[in-house]
Amino acid sequence: MAAAWWIWRSTSATTTEPKPLSLNVLLPLPVLLLLLPSVFPIAKETLFAASLFPYLGFLWFLTRSKQTPRLALIGFYALLVFVAVTIPAGIYAKTAYGANLADVDWLHGGAESLLTLSNILVVLGFRQGLIDRRSLPASQI
Repeated sequence: MAAAWWIWRSTSATTTEPKPLSLNVLLPLPVLLLLLPSVFPIAKETLFAASLFPYLGFLWFLTRSKQTPRLALIGFYALLVFVAVTIPAGIYAKTAYGANLADVDWLHGGAESLLTLSNILVVLGFRQGLIDRRSLPASQI
């Protein structure tokens, strides 16, 4: 989300030269995320659900920046489809088989194929963006 905010901010009409994010702000984040479950007894399902909000913020900033290649943006949105399919598949695996989604191969494989598809779209989108950027004259870069 921070990267998407940075892209959006750098294209904002109100700023002329954006300041880079300080590493002092970004470096403690992974440590805090690792310590969070031990400090607050939070279930992994709760963290999974809560992670949707930063991701929606990431998509909002990325979409507003208008600098992300279209196919990559579609790939990032396709990740929401993966999440939307994974949740009911996990519930079905628990109720029908009494197992976690990861233990029901045909459900897990189907859900993971959506994740693979979204990753492929993101990679192909950024690949196309790089190709398009290389074809521009140096004065437009």
